[in-house]
Amino acid sequence: MQDAKTAVSGEVMLKPKKSTGNNLWKRIKQNWELYIFIAPAFFYFLIFAYGPMYGIQIAFKNFIPTKGITGSPWVGFDHFERFFHSYYFWDLLWNTLSISLYELAVGFPIPIILALAFNEVRNGFFKKLAQTVTYAPHFISVVVMAGMIIAFLSPSTGIIVHFIEGLGFQAPSFLTDPRWFKTIYVLSGVWQSAGWGTIIYLAALSGVDPGLHEAAVIDGASRFQRILNINIPTLLPTMTILLILSIGSLLGVGFEKILLLQNPLNMKSSDVISTFVYRSGLVDAQYSFSTAIGLFNSIINCILLVTVNQIVRRTSENSLW
Repeated sequence: MQDAKTAVSGEVMLKPKKSTGNNLWKRIKQNWELYIFIAPAFFYFLIFAYGPMYGIQIAFKNFIPTKGITGSPWVGFDHFERFFHSYYFWDLLWNTLSISLYELAVGFPIPIILALAFNEVRNGFFKKLAQTVTYAPHFISVVVMAGMIIAFLSPSTGIIVHFIEGLGFQAPSFLTDPRWFKTIYVLSGVWQSAGWGTIIYLAALSGVDPGLHEAAVIDGASRFQRILNINIPTLLPTMTILLILSIGSLLGVGFEKILLLQNPLNMKSSDVISTFVYRSGLVDAQYSFSTAIGLFNSIINCILLVTVNQIVRRTSENSLW
């Protein structure tokens, strides 16, 4: 009897396990409709996001177009060292960080405040009108926005300049003074994107249980107390995720609007990493050097994203992963 059990157990132990590959193909066959549904998005990112990463290697080569990527000589970290040891490195880094932090400090809380304010408005017509007015600038293109800024702040035809001078004050040189560039860039960006950003927070506020507010009113809580103790805690998970994403792109200041507003007189505060990459790569044809700078920028953003996410994960349950 014991020998029979041993034989049976031996057969069970020697029975081959199903391979992981077979299980995977079985699941694919069972759910083929879902895989077809996700295939366009998968191939989109594979071709347009991961495929071009093959060219990152030119950051470590002296890229010569006639020789191609594989035929160009390998130079290692020479381009990175050249950028780090250049006289403009700290100026570019400071301008990029200062604009990003300025934009984060001003632009991050305003959509939250607008969402909390819109959520308290009970007049339907006024609420829709206010939302439309704040959402509308989001649909203005960057080129048109830059043209409007230049037209409004022009020393000769700018309506804002004329308004300030009409009050009896001397209007500053908004477009040429380096001290004003960051403020103009950030405030115009907030005006353009704040209203659209409130949509996310309004969607989060729509999930608040009305019974909580009713119970708070019965207990004598004021409107401000209900906002502070019910609405804001509801927004905290969304705020945390968006803050992590914002910090993760801290060095990713876009170059389009900066390039359109940039001129030789405000270059001291308007020249950022992205505009320098544009000039080095497309204007001066220094492909390897500009790729190295862009790779450095992406690595720093990735490190910031992972670091902030880990800090948030250790202190709360609201993290990206």
